[in-house]
Amino acid sequence: MNFKSGIGFDAHRFAPNRALILGGVKIDYKLGLLGHSDADVLCHAIADALLGAVAEGDIGKHFPDNDPKWKDACSLTLLTAVGDILKAKGAKISNIDATIIAEEPKLAPHIDTMRQNIAKALALAIENVSVKATTVETMGAFGRKEGIAAMAVASCKI
Repeated sequence: MNFKSGIGFDAHRFAPNRALILGGVKIDYKLGLLGHSDADVLCHAIADALLGAVAEGDIGKHFPDNDPKWKDACSLTLLTAVGDILKAKGAKISNIDATIIAEEPKLAPHIDTMRQNIAKALALAIENVSVKATTVETMGAFGRKEGIAAMAVASCKI
């Protein structure tokens, strides 16, 4: 059995009149993230990491933003579909490690629920899903609170 890893990254700018969804959790905040789907940067970064591990491109290839079918789509649904792609290729997810990059809002109270949502979407044990949050100490676009980013690494057995 081989192990393969993938890396994912996603970033979206803040926008008014949108819900802020991270890891499938609706966070009480004055702004949401701009995007074609629900703009859940955490799920998008994880999806890209998983797709990268099996050389299947990125979420834009599988869920293009010019397809009305994916307008306002729940990113947990996209993550489940990515899990199905991996299963079809004979890959079993070993673990996921992700970090959200945001100055605000405070995310610590939501991390466990995010982990549960991601684990459920991918039929994983929660101990195989790690989610963390960090700031960039007010540096750059994310430090100026212009948006939120996430990065992820995923390993699979093939």
